[in-house]
Amino acid sequence: MSEARVEKLVTSLKQTACDGFLVTNLTNIYYLTGFHGTAGTIFISEGLRLFLTDSRYSLLAREQVKGFDIIETRQPLTEIAQLIRDDKLKTIGFEGEAISYNFYQHLRSIFTGYQLESLNDLIENLRMIKDSGEIETIGQACKISDQAFLDALDFIKPNQTSEIDLANFLDFRMRGLGASGPSFDFIVASGQRSAMPHGRASDKIIRQGETLTMDFGCIYNHYVSDMTRTIHIGQPSDEERAVYELVLKSNRAVIDDVKAGIKRCDYDRIARQVIAQAGYGDFFTHGIGHGIGLAIHEIPYFGQSADLVEAGMTITDEPGIYLDGKFGVRIEDDILVTKTGCQVLTQAPKELIVI
Repeated sequence: MSEARVEKLVTSLKQTACDGFLVTNLTNIYYLTGFHGTAGTIFISEGLRLFLTDSRYSLLAREQVKGFDIIETRQPLTEIAQLIRDDKLKTIGFEGEAISYNFYQHLRSIFTGYQLESLNDLIENLRMIKDSGEIETIGQACKISDQAFLDALDFIKPNQTSEIDLANFLDFRMRGLGASGPSFDFIVASGQRSAMPHGRASDKIIRQGETLTMDFGCIYNHYVSDMTRTIHIGQPSDEERAVYELVLKSNRAVIDDVKAGIKRCDYDRIARQVIAQAGYGDFFTHGIGHGIGLAIHEIPYFGQSADLVEAGMTITDEPGIYLDGKFGVRIEDDILVTKTGCQVLTQAPKELIVI
């Protein structure tokens, strides 16, 4: 698996002006090699496959990293510069979006005599299209989240359970189901706080008669899930029910219409049009979604992009309406794009749940 990914990277590298590429982003290093230590550097050129780490991880690297020369060092950049000095390389690419200015200055001091070029998203573009193993793993992460949501419905006690209590329950329940941890800081927001799209869990008590939004996910075997469900504590008002049904209609419209080949801006438009036509367009205040995989937010993004949605993308579908001072509703699914449509990976119920 990693060999095929490295070869795809080499092919992509040939389409740039660079004849060597330095990889320092640990997520990308895992993607290419399966190495999950905290110190690693890769250098790739036409004739070289170098993996450099320090003594803490050299044994791990020898177990996990195949097809690379493994070098133990605490000065990886200096070591690379020495190893390539006779290879007549001219331009070295690096991950500009992943490094600090100080690190860039350090690169310049080490690789004197070379042209340095930032190759943003070179590996991220490869990561955007998932293989069958990745899809299976993300699917398992979604199953864990689905079950945790169902279990949370029994955990919530109106007028007793706090938002942070619920967030902690979701975290520990998903760990109990096989997750290694949460994929981000959970959003648990009740009552008027549910109108905050990114309302982090607080010590507020979840009260009878309130809307409750839970946006959460887990990490399973390095890959993530990301789902949102909105429920109601006690019977909702007519307005709360109507808004919920509108958001659900928007969510389902995306699932019905998405397929490989549509423009990314149209993916966003599908959901936004449903909400705007009902008069709530000004209250859908964020994008329709984003890619997921090894990171909770990764390409593709949507908005006004004319680039195409492609088969093999795992993306979120998360329309929402937020009425300040009243309540908010968001429903989010993880979906796999196919040539003819999509597969919904999050299967937790979406009809309005009242507890």
